[in-house]
Amino acid sequence: MNSRKSISAVALAVFWAATSLSAQDANFHNAPASSAAAQNPHATHADVEAGGTTYQQRCAACHGPTAKGAGNVPALASGPTQSAKPGEVFWYITKGDLPNGMPSWASLPEEQRWQVVSYLKYLGGPDAKALTPVAKSEGESTAKFDAPAPTPPFTDFRYEEPGKVRKITVADLPKPYATESAGNSAHLVPRPEGVWPKVLPGFKVEQYAEGLENPRMIRTAPNGDYFVAETAKGQVRVFRGITPDGKPELTSVFATGLNKPFGIAFYPQGPNPQWVYIGNLDSVVRFPYKNGDLKASAEPQHIADIPGGRGHTTRDVRFSLDGKKMFVSVGSGSNVDDPDTHPEEKNRADVLEFNPDGSGMKVYAYGIRNCVGEEVNPKTGQLWCSVNERDALGDNLVPDYITSVKPGGFYGWPWWYMGDHQDPRHEGKHPELKEKAIVPDVLLNPHNASLGFTFYSGKQFPSEYAGDIFAAEHGSWNRSARVGYEVIRVPLHQTGHATGGYEDFMTGFVLPSGDVWGRPVGVTTATDGSLLVTDDGSNSIWRISYTGHSK
Repeated sequence: MNSRKSISAVALAVFWAATSLSAQDANFHNAPASSAAAQNPHATHADVEAGGTTYQQRCAACHGPTAKGAGNVPALASGPTQSAKPGEVFWYITKGDLPNGMPSWASLPEEQRWQVVSYLKYLGGPDAKALTPVAKSEGESTAKFDAPAPTPPFTDFRYEEPGKVRKITVADLPKPYATESAGNSAHLVPRPEGVWPKVLPGFKVEQYAEGLENPRMIRTAPNGDYFVAETAKGQVRVFRGITPDGKPELTSVFATGLNKPFGIAFYPQGPNPQWVYIGNLDSVVRFPYKNGDLKASAEPQHIADIPGGRGHTTRDVRFSLDGKKMFVSVGSGSNVDDPDTHPEEKNRADVLEFNPDGSGMKVYAYGIRNCVGEEVNPKTGQLWCSVNERDALGDNLVPDYITSVKPGGFYGWPWWYMGDHQDPRHEGKHPELKEKAIVPDVLLNPHNASLGFTFYSGKQFPSEYAGDIFAAEHGSWNRSARVGYEVIRVPLHQTGHATGGYEDFMTGFVLPSGDVWGRPVGVTTATDGSLLVTDDGSNSIWRISYTGHSK
């Protein structure tokens, strides 16, 4: 068996098993009754330990060492995986679900599959207590990743370098299934000594903060404080100031007890907001806020219900420049489930529009599989999205993208992609939408996992950077040679409009072996004009400053 595929087999299997179900399902992803009745023949303590070893080596990079999940990756120590019968989980690992990005892993030894099931059930049981991992993750590989060079304009981590300019067009897209759909989840390792993110000459990278727990979205408050969503922990933290050695002057936990918080927005816009809005998994809430608050002064006020449940969990929140409308992004619950036959997809894969008080909900734009990061261009007032597209069509399909979002616009999911390209899994469906599907402004390398971004509003960087987009690319899993794991720049040429190209800006989070030590998530402009970047791989925040020397 291909070792790189086997490394991610169980992680992918259990990931899709968990995300393809709601807690109310009658059985586990329509598993047959015979699977529910199947007895686990590998359920001894030794099997649990063996399953823990497999889990830590192959799954912990995505689901965390205690299977609590992270970001879009669900917890396995709780939820549907725990309520399902052991045989149902084993059945799904074995069967797979290729249309939703989950290959069959029947080739993985049966004993190993059962042992992982045993370990997961152990984590959800009374003996797990603090959910201490049974085994430690294997360390950094010393081998060098070896594969053929990518075909331009597509790339992979070996060829990412600051200043490298890229442009992908629809004419470059291969046919579906030109390559097999790969399972290659990030193997996360500690940052090796002497390894540091890479930027262009004239720029400098410092570690602003470390020791966070799953830092995701970061936003700058009007007074200059930095609010960070620690999603898995259910809290929002505040960082204030930058000391001479590049560290925060102080930190504080603003709010706890939230449900997978992600989006953060201050309202009304301007120097004196009265509220801070938080995008939870299934709701938008707001806290009373005045400049300088380090802790919430009251309980959150519920503003709006939004679709929660399985699948993508990030919910960003932004306001129009005039403050009259609130935009909330809601990712799909699946890879390519047809909303016609899956009512749980209603109001998902959309950007929803509300009044700031939560009333007047309507769909602002649709067919956007997962608009993770939202921003409103301060120059034009246009809403933009950073989007994770679908999986399981091959290494170089479908491009992720960053785009301005047109009111009422349709962006293809799940029937079409990149304009008039039909997804073969929905052949013949919705021909009337073919001409409506919008080609995004900037096509990124497929499976980059584009997350948070910002329009650069500082004065520290050279003038040509003014107003440009800086976006975090969290990194691929559905690709044989990983890609992303970087921050990119999208030039807007001081016009507020993109021309399709982008540039590698901060790289170096993947080692020559293909092991990963960092995964950028959110980007914000600091008050001094530097950039702050959250990283849920190393659980830190990076600061990129310009030294004043020429590039």
